[in-house]
Amino acid sequence: MKITLKRTEEQVELIKAMASKNRDVAYEAQVALAEFIGPVLAEVVNQAPTLSNLFTNFSFNEDDNASIPLDLYYDITDEDYLMVWSQQVAGGLPTNTATPVQSEMKFTTYRLDSAVDFDKRYASRSRLDVVSKTFTRLAQEILLKQDRNTASLIFGALAGASQGTGKVASTKGKAHVIGANSSGQLLLDDFNRLMTRAKRINTSWAGGTPVGEGNRGVTDLIVSPEVVQSLRAMAYNPINTKTSPAGDTTSGITATDDMRNAIYNNAGIPEFYGVNIMELQEMGKGQRYNKIFAGFSPAVETDATGAVAAFSDSSHEIALGLDRSRDTMLRAVATDAETGSEFSLVADDQYSVRQNKIGYYGSVEEGRMILDNRALFGICL
Repeated sequence: MKITLKRTEEQVELIKAMASKNRDVAYEAQVALAEFIGPVLAEVVNQAPTLSNLFTNFSFNEDDNASIPLDLYYDITDEDYLMVWSQQVAGGLPTNTATPVQSEMKFTTYRLDSAVDFDKRYASRSRLDVVSKTFTRLAQEILLKQDRNTASLIFGALAGASQGTGKVASTKGKAHVIGANSSGQLLLDDFNRLMTRAKRINTSWAGGTPVGEGNRGVTDLIVSPEVVQSLRAMAYNPINTKTSPAGDTTSGITATDDMRNAIYNNAGIPEFYGVNIMELQEMGKGQRYNKIFAGFSPAVETDATGAVAAFSDSSHEIALGLDRSRDTMLRAVATDAETGSEFSLVADDQYSVRQNKIGYYGSVEEGRMILDNRALFGICL
């Protein structure tokens, strides 16, 4: 992420005015810059390719007591209750609430904020690069807090579908997390089995094919760099899970020439087997998101045979699958009544003349919820 202020005559004069010895002139310039850069920061935060931006946004006035009419999101004949996952406070554990489909669901919002400052001499010298870096850091800190809260909610909802200690997280008797054929390696068969598992979980209220939604399944898979490495390796490694036609177990079956060429020429792997691949550094053994999932102590299938064991951060790795075709992952964000911006940026007036500082305070008020964990899946590698 990088925010850059263009070196125009108007912006240079505005930055210089922030360092004025006249306190009224300096404060007016700081407020003017905040009003200009606030909507820009909101757009940057909302478009960053992070885990938090997998949620569908909807806005409400910050003074409203907002709610969601669940019957508009689901067929009221589908189920009597929905298991809604949400957080009451920023950084808190996700909680599961059984909510009637016909009800109006109130949700809790929380404030994520950050404060930054820089020396006035940079403003007096028209150092737009320093001012730009300051706002970049502010946006980065907000994004970091959003990602921490989002990861706790998503992985908590996936792990919390468990029906008790030692039991598999399941819907209609089907586990949400399947075991991979080979530890630490993702094969075509793993994609294939995950798609089938998603179909069996996402049935209609009558237990059959959803009308007009027969393509419910996995649309995105969030994985570690090591998993993407195993996908690239399909260009030169065997991909079969069964023996060769002659029964020779030592001979691997390679992918087709077209498939291997496509993998070789497109090392980024943006899409594989019709599933979008999202690579995150926080995924993988010993990494942040893997530890969050392991912290909920879920019992999952650990291999393709269906064997169940407790997920271990040191020996297992989770690949997160999402069905983004359904409006189940929602982010409610408050908008400022005056500016209409989702990002509130104000000049920080805590500094005295002797401190020779210029500061800004930014915040976002939001609330996240997962209305149905049937849109969450995983592969244990």
